[in-house]
Amino acid sequence: MKYFEDLAIGDIDEIGAFTFSAESIKRFARDYDPQRFHVDEAAAEASLYGGLIASGWQVAAIWMKLMVAHQETEVARAKLLGKPVVKLGPSPGFRNMVWAKPVRPGDTLRYSVEITAKKESASRPEWGIVSMLSSALNQHGEQAFKFDGVVFWERRA
Repeated sequence: MKYFEDLAIGDIDEIGAFTFSAESIKRFARDYDPQRFHVDEAAAEASLYGGLIASGWQVAAIWMKLMVAHQETEVARAKLLGKPVVKLGPSPGFRNMVWAKPVRPGDTLRYSVEITAKKESASRPEWGIVSMLSSALNQHGEQAFKFDGVVFWERRA
């Protein structure tokens, strides 16, 4: 991973892909979002969606899973190359979460993160503040999910 100073607005990281199955959609929904169009295929057919769709919260949770795996891969790569391991700090939050297109069984989402802004932290000089657009495109190139997030990012000492 890069230090804050090495990041450029417009940098994009592809963090991974996930294919949603009917079973994974229903399993997640039974535990966390048991709306009828997520758990019951017959009820989903009769809904305004016309079929089973993934919970938006599942789509977001998969982003988190892939982001953590991507970060772990980057840390391992840095260690292997004998480079410093750059730290990420807390996230003060996100905004503008959009579930733009229903995610159906068989859909594969490709998730990415783009740097959209950065600034030095006024109160914590060892950190920068990085704004990112996180998004997911389906196998047809259509945007299914996006949100704006912010994270504290380690600066070079």
